[in-house]
Amino acid sequence: MAELSIPVLSLVVLIGSTGSGKSTFARKHFRSTAVLSSDAYRGLVSDDEADQSVTAEAFDLLHHVAGVRLRRGLRTVVDATNVQPKARQALVELARAHDVLPVAIVLDVPEDVCVRRNALRVDRADLGPHVVGRHQRDLRRSLKFLEREGFRKVHVLRGVEEIDAATIVDERLWNDKTDLTGPFDVIGDVHGCRGELETLLGELGYAIARDADGRAVDARHPEGRTAVFVGDLVDRGPDTPGVLRLVMGMVGSGNALCVTGNHEFKLVRALDGRRVKVAHGLAESLTQLEAEDAEFHKAAHEFMRGLVSHYVLDGGKLVVAHAGLKEEYQGRTSGRVREFAMYGESTGETDEYGLPVRYPWANDYRGKALVLYGHTPMTELVWVNNTLCLDTGAVFGGRLTALRYPEREPVSVPAEQVWFEPVRPLEAATFATGEAVVRRDPGVLDLDDVLGRRVVETRHLGRVTVQEDAASAALEVMSRFAVDPRWLVYLPPTMSPCATSTLDGYLEHPAQAFEYYRSEGVDTVVCEEKHMGSRAVVVVSRSERAGRDRFGIEDGSTGAVYTRTGRPFFDDPARTETLLARVRAAAETAGLFEELDTDWLLLDTELLPWSAKALGLLRTQYAAVGAAARASLARASEVLATAAERGLAVGDLAARTEARRADADAFTTAYGRYCWPTDGLDGVRLAPFQLLAASGANYAGRDHNWHLERIDRLVAADPEFLTPTGRRLVDLASAEAEAAATTWWTELTAAGGEGMVVKPLGSLLSGSGTRSGRPVQPGVKCRGPEYLRIIYGPEYLRPDQLHRLRHRGLGGKRSMALREYALGLEALDRFVAREPLWRVHEAVFAILALETEPVDPRL
Repeated sequence: MAELSIPVLSLVVLIGSTGSGKSTFARKHFRSTAVLSSDAYRGLVSDDEADQSVTAEAFDLLHHVAGVRLRRGLRTVVDATNVQPKARQALVELARAHDVLPVAIVLDVPEDVCVRRNALRVDRADLGPHVVGRHQRDLRRSLKFLEREGFRKVHVLRGVEEIDAATIVDERLWNDKTDLTGPFDVIGDVHGCRGELETLLGELGYAIARDADGRAVDARHPEGRTAVFVGDLVDRGPDTPGVLRLVMGMVGSGNALCVTGNHEFKLVRALDGRRVKVAHGLAESLTQLEAEDAEFHKAAHEFMRGLVSHYVLDGGKLVVAHAGLKEEYQGRTSGRVREFAMYGESTGETDEYGLPVRYPWANDYRGKALVLYGHTPMTELVWVNNTLCLDTGAVFGGRLTALRYPEREPVSVPAEQVWFEPVRPLEAATFATGEAVVRRDPGVLDLDDVLGRRVVETRHLGRVTVQEDAASAALEVMSRFAVDPRWLVYLPPTMSPCATSTLDGYLEHPAQAFEYYRSEGVDTVVCEEKHMGSRAVVVVSRSERAGRDRFGIEDGSTGAVYTRTGRPFFDDPARTETLLARVRAAAETAGLFEELDTDWLLLDTELLPWSAKALGLLRTQYAAVGAAARASLARASEVLATAAERGLAVGDLAARTEARRADADAFTTAYGRYCWPTDGLDGVRLAPFQLLAASGANYAGRDHNWHLERIDRLVAADPEFLTPTGRRLVDLASAEAEAAATTWWTELTAAGGEGMVVKPLGSLLSGSGTRSGRPVQPGVKCRGPEYLRIIYGPEYLRPDQLHRLRHRGLGGKRSMALREYALGLEALDRFVAREPLWRVHEAVFAILALETEPVDPRL
C-alpha cells in the first residue's frame, strides 16, 4: 500500500492522461471544496465541460480561485491532465507566489485502460485513442524532470491497483508547532555568550545539567516550560561551542526549540566549504570550533543545517523568527519566507556605517499572532504593535533578554563585558522610521483598520460584524470627540430592557426579568439599584508615572473620565484630575491597589446628577416640554372652568385636560429628580458598581458579589463623594425572595428612584451554560413607571398609548446589548494581555459603530 505524505498547506497537482482516474482519486482523498477541476471550470464559463475552445478562460479562473484559497491557507488540489511542462510551470509559480509547497501526484495508468474508460463516458466517447497516446508520451517525457521543475514532493502511482490502494497522510510543516501551548521562555540573540546564557536560564528557573567535564549540556525547567531561541547563537562571543552544546542538548531533550539566524546560515555555508566573507564574528566561531573534536563538529554542523526559519506556536497565537515575520508569511515555507525570517526587509540603502537600513516592517504589522524576534540590537525593549525585538546586545556589552510567554514578562541579565565592538553604536541600533525612533505603537488605529465592512473576532460571541456606514459614523466620533485614545480601552455596552409587562399601569416589571433568567436556567440573580445619573467609565492610575508607563501618557494626567461614547465627561481637565484624586485616595484607603497588585484601575460607574452631563438636553427638550405643557394646560383648565360656570357641557373635556395637566406635572417632577445644582465637583457624586480591570487581569467576568464587596470598601473610604449601590440577591426558586425584591423595587421607584438592573450573579454565562443555547443577557433593566414618563412622554400610561408601547420590538436592542458586551470583554482581554492598542481599539471602535444602528434609543 502506497502511503502519500502531503503537507497540510500545499498546492497538489494531479498529473495523468485523460481517463487515468484523477477525478475519482481526488474525490476519494480530498475535500470536494479543495478540488478545482479543469472540466468543471470549462463548464462554468461555457456550460459545456468538453468545450476545449474556452480552456484559456477556464484556467484563468481556476488559477484565480486557487490563489484565493492558498492565500487563505487552504490546501488546494488541481484536477487537470497537467502532462505538459507549460501547464505545470504556471501552477508551480502560483504555489511560489503564495509561499506554499507544490506537490505532484502522478497517476501512471496503462494506455489501454485510459482508452477503455473514455469510451464508457458519454462526454468522451468520441475522444480518439491518439489523444491518450499523446498524453502518455508527454507524461513519460516529464517524469524525471518534475523535481527539477520545482515540485517539492513527487508521488508516482503506477497501475490501477497501486492507485486504488494508495492512502493520503497529512504532513504538518516543520514550522507548525501550533499544538505546543507553552508556557515558553523566548530568548534573544546569544552570540556565543555562554556565561550570560547560563545566568539567564538560572534567572528563568531552569536547572542546568553538566557532563563529566562540567560543561552545560542541557537545562530543564521544573514547571515544564520550554525555551525558544530566536537564532544567532553563534559568532562574536567567547564560547560559540559552549552555547551550541547547551542549546543542542536542550533541543534534543525536548526542553527547547530553536530557529535559524543569519549567523547560523552563514556559518553552515562556511563549514560546507562555500565562499563566504569572513566578517561580523564568523572568524571567532571558526577558530573556536576548530578546537572541538570531529564528533561535536559534525553534530553542530547538522544541528545548524536543520534549523527551520520560524515556528508558529500556541494555536497560532505566537510566532518566533530571527528577524521577525509578516503575517502573510507565517506558517508558510519558501526561500522568500526563509530570507525574510533571517534578515528582515531591507530598504536597499546603507547607513553611515555601511550596514543595510532595515525597513520597519513591525510598524505595519496588524497580525493576530505575537511575533518575537531578534537580529537588530536594541538598547531597550520596545513593543511595536504586536511584536517585540529581544536582541538587547549582550555580546556588545548590553543585556541578554528573554520574554516569558504568555505572561509577557521580560527577564534579562547584564553582559559580563563587551565581547565584541559593534560596527554601529548600540545606542543607534533601534528601529527607525527615517524621521524618529518608534517608542510605542506607531498608530492607535489605521484607516485600513476601520474603513469598510469589518468583522471582529470575540472570545465570547464569535464574529461580530460592523457595517460600512456604521464604521464611518463611529470614525467621526472617535477622531473628533473622544478622549486621548490611550485611555480609551473600554466602552460599556447598552442594556436591554426586560420583556414588556401586561400588568395594569406597568410597561416594565420585575416579574418579566426574573422569568427571563429562570427560563435560561439561571439560579440566582442580583438586583442592583439603577442610579439617576449618566454612565461614566473611570480609568485611574496610581501615579503620574503609572499613567506614563502603562498608558504612554506624558502630559501629567493620571486617568480619564469618559461617557458611553468615549467623550470626556468634563471640559475642564482640572476638574477631571480632582475627581480622579478622590477615587485614587479612596482606592488607597480601601487597599485595592495592594490587593489587586496593580497601579491602575478601570471602573464602571454612574456620575450623578444627570444634569451634570445633560443640562443642555434637559433645558432644550425636557424642561421645554414640561413648561409648555404646564402653561398651556393650566390656561386651558381656566378657560374650561369659566365655560362650565356659564353652563356649557365641557365636563368631560375639562376632566381630560385636568388629567393631562397632572401628567405634565408628574413628567416635570420625574426629570426634576435628576437635576440639582453643582459647582465644580460640589454636588457631584460618583456611584461605582463594577471593577472592570487592573494590571494583568480582566475582572468583568467575576461574580457580582466579588465586585460589590470591593465597591462597598471603596465607597466606605469616601462616603461624601461616592454613592453606594443598593442590591438584593434573589433565589429564583423562591417565590418569597422574588416578592421581597419586587417590593424593594416598588418602594424604590415610588420614592423617585429610576429602577433596578437585574443580573445573573455569576456574571458571564455563555450559550453552553443556558437552556436556550444562546448567550444570556449580562443584565436587563427594569425601570419604574414614573421614570418612564421621561422616556415615553407625560401621557404614556394612558391605555391607548400603553397598548401601543406594549408592542415595541426588543429583538434589535437585545442583539445589540449582547454584541456590545462581547466586544467590551474582548477589548479588556486584549488590553490586559498587552496586545497593541490598535487591537484593543478594534473592539472599542466596533462598540461605538454598533451604537449607530437603527434601534429605538428609548429602549
